[in-house]
Amino acid sequence: MSTQNKQVPYRFGEKLRTVRERKGYTLKMIAQQAGVSESLVSQIERNRVSPAIDTLLTLADVLDINLEFLFEEYRRDRPVHVIHKDERRRMEEDEVVYEELAKPVEKDGEHAMECYILTIPPHGHTHRGSYGHLGREFGYIIEGEARFQYESTNYELKAGDSISFSASSPHMVYNDSDVEMKAVWVVTPPQRFS
Repeated sequence: MSTQNKQVPYRFGEKLRTVRERKGYTLKMIAQQAGVSESLVSQIERNRVSPAIDTLLTLADVLDINLEFLFEEYRRDRPVHVIHKDERRRMEEDEVVYEELAKPVEKDGEHAMECYILTIPPHGHTHRGSYGHLGREFGYIIEGEARFQYESTNYELKAGDSISFSASSPHMVYNDSDVEMKAVWVVTPPQRFS
């Protein structure tokens, strides 16, 4: 099978060429700075060859390209996303803790969501939903008790209870008890970890 017909699995070429042209660099300039042939850079840009990782990293460095930008298609093509317990992003707002369980995926568009463990200390409460926002939310109480205030109505929730609602109205989660409250919370579109 010839190199011409061989399919290149990851297509970096268009991105490299677009950035190079935007910066006004010629193939020759990039090739010289990267220490490779002009022909190789041209073939990479046309997705005729898949570059060795050190060549790709050198080209990215010469063009000052963020590697996330180069590899985003590769990451997007993965249908399963795993977040290990010790790798969760964590955010604190006063003493309320949010631990990310699912990352928003940009390509999901209007279906993008975030999911986190919400931990509210005794006599604490959330703040962000106090003005409302677009989308929907779902919560499931794992431990403790919560008082959910939606506009001017309060709902008492115990471990095992769940709640779902339009997020467009003001809403807050309160822990009025003397013990910590934990819940799994899902928000779409993402608000906190986006």
